[in-house]
Amino acid sequence: MIQPYASFLLLLLLVVANAVGMIAASHLITRRRPTPVKELPYESGMPPLGDARERFSVKFYLVAMLFIVFDIETVFLFPWATIFRDGGAPGTGTGFLLVEMLVFILILAVGYIYVWKRGALEWD
Repeated sequence: MIQPYASFLLLLLLVVANAVGMIAASHLITRRRPTPVKELPYESGMPPLGDARERFSVKFYLVAMLFIVFDIETVFLFPWATIFRDGGAPGTGTGFLLVEMLVFILILAVGYIYVWKRGALEWD
């Protein structure tokens, strides 16, 4: 029963062990020598201006959420493409799958155009 998942579980175990090992090694091997310059926040080589806890515009969060929505759309396209390539699920043809995905993309396109026309993607 676990046979089909054995390679995935082994890979997952190796990835977690590698991540934990690298973090542990970085804390054990390095010597910490803090200086006032090293303790300053770093922002692309520029000295920080203002407070680090400054409020962001709501548009920043809106763009972030839009990115997540359209990223999820892309993730949904991969399983659909696999099923479409194999000729569809039993009982459904590829024509149905094509129409289904076109409706999905059309709904997302309408949402994207709405957000674009509302000016949510304009960065001031």
